[in-house]
Amino acid sequence: MSVFASADGAFVPTPDARGPWDPTALHGGAPAALIAAAFERQAAADGLVPARVGFEFLRPIPFAALELSHNVLRDGRRVRELGAVLSANGQTVCRATALCVVPVPDGLPLGPEQLDPGPGMAGPDAGEPVLFTLDNTPDQDSFGGSAMEMRWLGEPRTPGPARVWMRMRVPLLDGERASPLAVAAGAADFANGVSRVLPFDEYLFINADLDLHVHRPPLGEWVGLDARTTLAAGGAGLTETVLHDLSGPFGRSFQTLVVQARSDAR
Repeated sequence: MSVFASADGAFVPTPDARGPWDPTALHGGAPAALIAAAFERQAAADGLVPARVGFEFLRPIPFAALELSHNVLRDGRRVRELGAVLSANGQTVCRATALCVVPVPDGLPLGPEQLDPGPGMAGPDAGEPVLFTLDNTPDQDSFGGSAMEMRWLGEPRTPGPARVWMRMRVPLLDGERASPLAVAAGAADFANGVSRVLPFDEYLFINADLDLHVHRPPLGEWVGLDARTTLAAGGAGLTETVLHDLSGPFGRSFQTLVVQARSDAR
């Protein structure tokens, strides 16, 4: 099974796209991966690479056929900005943009501080397999429970900063494996959950957006999250994540969090 199936020009989610907050809604990482893959294909056709990919989640994304439209917001030979709109039941549920640029040329006279990718993470083999579901239903398919595999470095039950490896267990669309960038977009949407600073059963901390900045294309099937969440009373929540593959860091992601006691959300 894939996370999505295409039908009559639309994308139909499967149970592997289900999210943690509402059983009738999708996990944000599922459509983020789908849109990132579309941006990547369009950029590659023009000889460009995505340097920033951003998503605004306007409302819960329902289990319904999704329509994806995209266009060029800013055209240029060296820089091009792409836009996408994801709709369900006639409503826009997510807006996305991608800033695509010409690749950095090879052979630049870079110093050692630029050539060193920085400290990496211990590999996934060093991590503890964790089934990441919030509703205590491990036998029910979901994006976090069945679509994504998770290996946790450190103690998964301790709130605070977290280091986690993730890869996609199932194809993203129609039996095709997700690209590393699509996996990165899907995995990055988990960062606020893995680096939680509040208990799941008492608080909601839903991300209203997701932005990825990548300085090189990710490689391989595994994406590592080195995530940290910061909350400020009277302000907003922010999750900042260093994104890794097995070769080291390749970018960062950011999420703006909407924080609310579950009792106030009823």
